[in-house]
Amino acid sequence: MYAPIRMPGPLFDEIAAGGGSPEAVAFLVRGERTRRLLLLRELLDRLDADPGILGPLGAQPVWPALEAAAARAPRQVDGLLLSPQVGSWLAHTLRRLHGTASGPPLWADAGQLAAVAAAAAVHAGTEARLLLPARGRAVSLPALGMVRLPGPDGDTFHTVRAGVRGGRLTVEGPHGPAVAVRPLDEPESDHWLPVRRLETGPGLRTVQLDDLDPYRDLDEPIAPGRLGPDELRAWQRLFGDAVAILGRSGGSAPGGLRPEDVSRIVPWQDKDGPAGLPVPSSGLSASTGDAFASMVIARPHDPLSLAETLVHEFQHSKLGALLHLFVLIEGEDRAELHYAPWRADPRHLPGLLHGAYAFVGVTGFWRARAREADAETRERAEFLFALRRAQTRMVLRTLATRARLTVAGRRLVTRLSGTVDGWLRDPVDPATRARAGAAAVSHRVEWRLRNLRCGDGERDRLAEAWRSGTAPPRGGAPLVVPGPSGYWHDDRGALYMARTPGAGAGPSADASLVAGDLAAARTAYTALLRVPGPPDRHALAGWMLTHAALCPPDRRLLARPERLAALLETVPPARWTEAARWLAGADAGPASAPGTG
Repeated sequence: MYAPIRMPGPLFDEIAAGGGSPEAVAFLVRGERTRRLLLLRELLDRLDADPGILGPLGAQPVWPALEAAAARAPRQVDGLLLSPQVGSWLAHTLRRLHGTASGPPLWADAGQLAAVAAAAAVHAGTEARLLLPARGRAVSLPALGMVRLPGPDGDTFHTVRAGVRGGRLTVEGPHGPAVAVRPLDEPESDHWLPVRRLETGPGLRTVQLDDLDPYRDLDEPIAPGRLGPDELRAWQRLFGDAVAILGRSGGSAPGGLRPEDVSRIVPWQDKDGPAGLPVPSSGLSASTGDAFASMVIARPHDPLSLAETLVHEFQHSKLGALLHLFVLIEGEDRAELHYAPWRADPRHLPGLLHGAYAFVGVTGFWRARAREADAETRERAEFLFALRRAQTRMVLRTLATRARLTVAGRRLVTRLSGTVDGWLRDPVDPATRARAGAAAVSHRVEWRLRNLRCGDGERDRLAEAWRSGTAPPRGGAPLVVPGPSGYWHDDRGALYMARTPGAGAGPSADASLVAGDLAAARTAYTALLRVPGPPDRHALAGWMLTHAALCPPDRRLLARPERLAALLETVPPARWTEAARWLAGADAGPASAPGTG
């Protein structure tokens, strides 16, 4: 029997506000430990009920080996069981057994339990003799590294014999002599590749840079992807500088992070997106609740971005661990309907909650950076702080009004809202605040044009009212129709963030809009929209933003830009301004003084 976990209210409130003291984070780790043991028990029960799952590995003394190691070195074996490698492998294998995941032969996934036992014996210095799964020449030891056996390369799965004694591992492969290594302290060689480590500070725990473990991705196993020397050095430099940045602010406040709380970084491997299209990796990161304090990151260009990403993904880890202890949303409605300002696609409410929690951390991170002495960092940070605090508060309002929150969920959203509401009182340079506001509106307008449309009936009523000269009909609920392209980059938002938005951009429509040259922007956007074929949604959003800046009373159109898009489908471009003013309910007349809205 496991004792129930009862989280003290003050610790919950620390996490719920977006931060977390070492004591609060340690409580989450305690919950993760209990969850891992429960999942391990489920796996062992399944293997006891059906030993055939292990295939050629057969029944072997895996559990006694784990028990012996835990008895001699409980702290080290606990650390192994809490490692991201074991967490991801365990969750993936149980999904395989429940029929909701795929991968290599099932016996190879399930048999990784023997590799966990071997790693535990290495840590404890106990003895064990086990059969381990191997893929070609590779034998993976979770959180330690990979043995490379003699023989030809290959991708087939097979079994190898392994013995552990006094911290020394000996593996007998099908080709050549046995390989003996001391995984805890042996340097890299032709037959041993250790998990690499990044330093967080003198006397502090290191962070793994894992390019080896087959379960290091978000779910299905992947092949090793060893980083070259130049890439490794780049990661080490970036991480060292990111640690210095994070060290300048408190780790317990919302947006703060103690780098040693991060367990592992997995370098992002290029992947394909929808329809086989490559996904741009720059700036991408991801994490899973199965691997607490681990994150997959595409190497950023600068340490400030890496520090932000570490904060962002650790926020996901904290919320994931909290969700293992509490139900926060009743029913877990997963209809993809809602606007998340940091994404290109609609999100369900659980995803919106994860995003809001992560971006409270991101907002706090930029708030701390905005107080630093370096002018370039301060200006970038002040813009991003102003942008993210407004966007995150809007999402929190959506959660408060649309999600069926439990008592714990309401407490979380209330605490997060209190954090952001306090930040809304922080002074920000008016020009910076205006640019951040314009960037937020730009993203929301383009998102709606890409993901929402009017129903056919509403579009027809708009067209008929326009032709007949009657008042515009009232709008109905929009239809959610996610854009076919999936990924789109907010180029206009990047220009708003730049101090000199037109520099180097040439006479583009976006650069003209951001620089305040509204006449040039309208001319350029109109030219782009006269190209035959479906209107470019980015250009259409830009035209609407320009019109709203020229005619401030028409800004109300930006709340439902999909209605204007539906109307403009039936109106020649020469009359678009007239149609927009009609739909906004304003008389056509001289344009108001130029402005960016």
